[in-house]
Amino acid sequence: MSHSLSTTLELGFDRALEATRAQLTEVGFGILTEIDLAGTLKAKLGADVAPQVILGACRPPLALAAIEAEPSIGVFLPCNVVVRSVDETHTVVEAIDPDAMVRLTDNETLATVAADARERLTKALAALDSAQ
Repeated sequence: MSHSLSTTLELGFDRALEATRAQLTEVGFGILTEIDLAGTLKAKLGADVAPQVILGACRPPLALAAIEAEPSIGVFLPCNVVVRSVDETHTVVEAIDPDAMVRLTDNETLATVAADARERLTKALAALDSAQ
């Protein structure tokens, strides 16, 4: 079973990042955190990696429902969405598959929350595909 949902866009990194932020907002997620992974690795280790940003996406009603069902679920929150450059004209957008929360915790009461989050993330990725 996969741990992520993903799509490859025929867009440069900057445009893909902007479009991903917009689509996550469109489906009801806010961006709580944004980590420039490539920038951090360059600054801390001098490593050169392709542009890559981790967006911490959150929908507060889903986060609350998940915490009520599984108090330790915070280790999986917010939902990470990664935007990473493949080359000048292709960018991968990946999101953690919320079903992984259910599998890893073995708590079926999370299934409804995971299904809602998965539907929203899938919708955002599909919208990115169709907007190319």
